[in-house]
Parts: sequence; structure tokens; C-alpha cells
Amino acid sequence: MDPLQEPPRDPTGPGPSGRTWGKAFGADLLARLYESSLEPGYAAATERRRRSGPEPPWQRRMGRLGTAAVLVVFGLMVAVAYRHAVAAQPEAQRTHDRLVGEVKSQRAGTDAMQRRADRLRAEVARDRDRALSLAGSDELSRLRALEAATSLTKVRGPGVTVTLSDAPEQQDPVTGKASSENLGRVLDLDIQYVVNELWHDGAEAVAVDGQRLGATSTIRTAGAAILVDFRPVTDPYKITAVGPDSMRSRFDSSAVGARYRDFAKRYHMGFGVQSSAELTLSAAPEQPLRYARPVPSPSPTPSGSASGSGSPSPSRSGGGR
Repeated sequence: MDPLQEPPRDPTGPGPSGRTWGKAFGADLLARLYESSLEPGYAAATERRRRSGPEPPWQRRMGRLGTAAVLVVFGLMVAVAYRHAVAAQPEAQRTHDRLVGEVKSQRAGTDAMQRRADRLRAEVARDRDRALSLAGSDELSRLRALEAATSLTKVRGPGVTVTLSDAPEQQDPVTGKASSENLGRVLDLDIQYVVNELWHDGAEAVAVDGQRLGATSTIRTAGAAILVDFRPVTDPYKITAVGPDSMRSRFDSSAVGARYRDFAKRYHMGFGVQSSAELTLSAAPEQPLRYARPVPSPSPTPSGSASGSGSPSPSRSGGGR
């Protein structure tokens, strides 16, 4: 025998990995398939039926009845589940529509009250200005300067509008569904960074989606919504600022401008800066006044108290921080 030639394998002997080849894995596999095309399981079942005899009629009927009962129960379960799902869907839709309607109604009422408050405030301002102008003092110009600084009056002038918008939703390459993680979504921190940079670049007045920012304004997140002074703002977010002509170039050369240009390229976040010759920003809602109250100083500790020093303890004047 040629030493390089592999010896013939015994169809019934052990294979190279120690497993028994058996008759089904011999060289004449195709011939055996032609000879016995019946599966071993079917052959065994046929043999058992031959030994035990034919199945009695009652057993066949019970098997069919059991199969029918299982199918009926399964069909009832599917029908009940479908009925509950169909019945619950309109109720959920009605609840959703009712909540949306209430939100829109409340928002419309709030907007109407805000417009009425603005009209009344304008009337009061006109009467006040008329009275101050008749007095012939410089209090009117000083008051207008304070109102402009505290966002309580309308501002008009050249400015810049910075627009931020969410990136398109990414598709999962495996499932094809929209990915829950969107790195290009605008957050409240993004609006805060842009607003603070515009203040730093010389802005005299700033508004987010038309809402004027004051000294006590807040930009926060509530769930998936961004709130400016507890009022929701929507995508795209427009941050408008009135200020000097150099504000645009200073913002473009700032670290914040470079960061969001990079975000636009990397995460496909919408970002744009546009200059305007004249912008008009409405006044901010009037904030409730807060007054500082002095804290009374504690009375001196009498002599012979629990301190045991024999002399009164010094009182701390002011009391507040």
C-alpha cells in the first residue's frame, strides 16, 4: 500500500474523531437512500402499529375532539384579546385628544391674558411717561434705561439670530426602526450656552422663540420638552439677540460657535447664524417683585447663663448672609 494513500474507511468502524460511522454515512449513502426512503421514525411507528393493531375508533374521535377543543380555546383567547385591544385604543385616543385639547385651551387662555396684561401695561406706561414729562425732570430717561436693562420694554435694533434644530432620527441598521439615542438632539444646555455667549458678545436683549429673557429667566428641560420661563419652545429653536454690529463676528470666532459647527458636521445638528439690520424683541413678562427684609439681631445673652463665662456673649448684628 502506498504510504501516502489514506487507508479505506470501514463504514461500520470508528471515524477519525472516534465516532462510529454507521451504515447511513457509508460510501454507498445514495444507494441506501434509494433502497430505503422511509425515515426510521416512520418505520418504527409503522412497526408499533403493526404489533398493537389498528387504533380504535373512539381513540381517534377523542384525539380529534381534543384537537378541536384546543383550537376553539385558542381562537376564543385571540378574539377576546383583539376585542380588548380594539376597545382600549379608542379610549386611549380619546384621552390623548382630550389632554391635548385642554393644553391648547389653557395655552390660548394664558396667551390672551398675557396680551391683555401687555395692553394694560402699555396704557400705564403711557400715563406714567406723560406725568413724568410734565414734571420736567430727568426721571423719565432714567426709568426707560432701567426698563431696558430689566427687559420690561420693547427693544428694536440690529442683531443676530442663531438657529438650533434637532438632527434627523437615525435608523437602526439591524431592525430598521428609529434609534432611541439621537446625539444631535438639542438640549436645554445648548440653548443656555448660546444665550450666555450672546450676552458675553455684547447683546443688549435676548429672546428664545420670541420669549424675552430677563434677569430671573430659566431655561430647563421637562421630559422631552424645553421650557423657557416655564413655557415650552419647539424645534427649530431661534435665539434672537439685539446688540452691536460686532456681535456676529465675535460669536463666529468664539469657542461656542466652533463647537456647534463641529456638532453640525459630526451629529448633523441644525445650526445657523444670520445677521439682521433690524430686529424687534417684545418685552418680557413682568416678574413678581421681591423685597429684602432685615433680620432682627438676637438679644444679648444675660450674665450667668449656661455659657458659664460670667459675661454677656457678643451679639451678631445683621443676622443675614
